[in-house]
Amino acid sequence: MKSTIEEIRSILMEHHDVISKSIPLIASENVTSPAVDEACNSDFSHRYAEGWVGQRVYAGCKYIDQVEEICMELTKKYFRCCFADVRPISGVMANLVLYNAFTSRNHGRMMVMPIPKGGHISHAPYETSTGNKIYGTAGTVRGLDIKYFAFDEENMNLDVDKSAEIIREFKPEMLLFGGSVFLFPHPVKELSEVGREVGAKIGYDGAHVAGLIGSGYFQDPLREGADAMSFSCHKTLPGPQTGTVVSDREDLKEDLKNAAFPSLFSNHHLHNVAGFAVALVEMLEFGKEYHKKVIENAQAFAAALKERGFNVLCEHLGFTKSHQIVVDIANFEKNAGLGGDIERTLEEANIIINRNLLPWDIREGRSYMNPSGIRMGTSEVTRLGMGKSEMNDIAEFFKKLIVDKKPPKKVKEEVAEFKKEFQEIKFCFQSPNKAYEYLKFY
Repeated sequence: MKSTIEEIRSILMEHHDVISKSIPLIASENVTSPAVDEACNSDFSHRYAEGWVGQRVYAGCKYIDQVEEICMELTKKYFRCCFADVRPISGVMANLVLYNAFTSRNHGRMMVMPIPKGGHISHAPYETSTGNKIYGTAGTVRGLDIKYFAFDEENMNLDVDKSAEIIREFKPEMLLFGGSVFLFPHPVKELSEVGREVGAKIGYDGAHVAGLIGSGYFQDPLREGADAMSFSCHKTLPGPQTGTVVSDREDLKEDLKNAAFPSLFSNHHLHNVAGFAVALVEMLEFGKEYHKKVIENAQAFAAALKERGFNVLCEHLGFTKSHQIVVDIANFEKNAGLGGDIERTLEEANIIINRNLLPWDIREGRSYMNPSGIRMGTSEVTRLGMGKSEMNDIAEFFKKLIVDKKPPKKVKEEVAEFKKEFQEIKFCFQSPNKAYEYLKFY
């Protein structure tokens, strides 16, 4: 068995080595600071604390309660709201809390974005090019009757007028904004007003953009009409992999608490609550500067790709107002393949991105395995200290691999050399002790 442990360690070390020489552009990812890592590696990872703070099922929760209370207060401060539940263990779990609170089980009605147009897999069934629906997602497991917002493909956003017609006809119990492809703020204010007409509650899945929102960018859903926002804590928020629900409605506090426990989980991941508290302190201190640069880098990267012949979506709108960039790669199909092919080519050179369905892929017979889109995000590279100049460098790597067809092994060497200067995490306290000194001020 010792050899098995050694094998596992060897694999982990190899992964760390590769990542240290790679350009990470997955929009769903970020990196945690040494202070967050220390909190996540604490004894909290061994413990149980079912229930709400002060109402635990288990003994031994004195210090756990203190940290969780601090985490909730920090979350409320960052998102300017009156309620925060930091117990959900993922963004999907946080979404389920909203479904549980705002819809009826079995044939409750909800409106979301369809997956090919940017919706997340936890929102709705996936429809194939033949019209079949693949069920088993969070919304369908709950038995919800789901219809889709109308979508404006040119502007990569919801179509307000057509969506309003669907809302009035369908009369959903819940509207859920937000998505997995999320370039621009959603029309929460306009459509939440229509939702109120039919008695709908308004949810917002802010998993991708929560950090941008907390730092004052992108949009402010809780002031624009959302009753509650769910999110994961490890994308534009550089925290551990966990989830949260926030609301600024006093009258919904008990409904949201009861929709979470004991309905959906027993114990939650206490070490990640501690880590998230530290990440929130970092963002209260550094978030304004960090997230400004995240958005600037995304826009600069998009422009640099466009200059090199890539069809970056929504040039007429400035490409993006978030951390994401989406490229329609179909014009390179004969030369380099579609999204899945290009994802593999880039990975051979240690550039990590993901293929992504675009709104027109399903009707053109393409699947998620090899769609016409690729998606990139700038949260992690920004946290590693990269700026606009480096966005040009990365775009040049894309050109070498996809346009010029340079051998990936050769470009991989250039990528490793480029990455040497970007090994230290920025926008955080450089020691755990410093982070804890700042924690007491919040």
